[in-house]
Amino acid sequence: MRADRLVLALFGVDATLNIIAAGTENKALDWATKPILIPLLALWFWFASRQQGRKATPGILAAMAFSTAGDIALQNEGTLWFISGMVLFLGAHVCFITTFVRNGALTRLRAMPMLLVPVGYLVFLVAALTWLWPALTEVGLAVPMAGYGLALTGTAALSSAFGWRSALGGGLFLLSDLLIAVRVADAFTIPGPPIWVMLTYALAQFLLAWGWLDRQSRTAA
Repeated sequence: MRADRLVLALFGVDATLNIIAAGTENKALDWATKPILIPLLALWFWFASRQQGRKATPGILAAMAFSTAGDIALQNEGTLWFISGMVLFLGAHVCFITTFVRNGALTRLRAMPMLLVPVGYLVFLVAALTWLWPALTEVGLAVPMAGYGLALTGTAALSSAFGWRSALGGGLFLLSDLLIAVRVADAFTIPGPPIWVMLTYALAQFLLAWGWLDRQSRTAA
């Protein structure tokens, strides 16, 4: 089996186990699987890039490194750890945004109908913040969440310039973090087992990486 396919399979197994850990609230399994989730994805991205005859894009790898650090920070409880995790994920989004802009995302999004994508995401962000603002203010996180939300929205909007995989990945990343904000604000009880944050997050990271690999292969062709 090729190395990239083997590592991708390991990522899939680890993601599944981590989603099970979230659904069963098994902290031991969560700690065993969460810290290695994005490193496995990064290793797959590196092998898959080599399979294409390219070097792995540094900005995407850096975003994954920040995401890994953020995942580990958010494993711990307390406001300080939560803010630390938010700052680390902010670093990840800065890496995504920088990479997307350097590869022509703004040019693609300036013309109609693609211009509607960032406009729509911005309207969505304003609506979400308006809804959650009072509760987030009570816990002292309204302003940090607003700043982080802008970066997250930037990733979601700019990712749409590179095909459906990247676009879906960016949208799921936004949804995943919105679910976290809803939980922190205690604004709504999400039905079913508590798996939705991890499910959308794992899919988001995978689709962003897969979308970028697809873009590279189309560019080469």
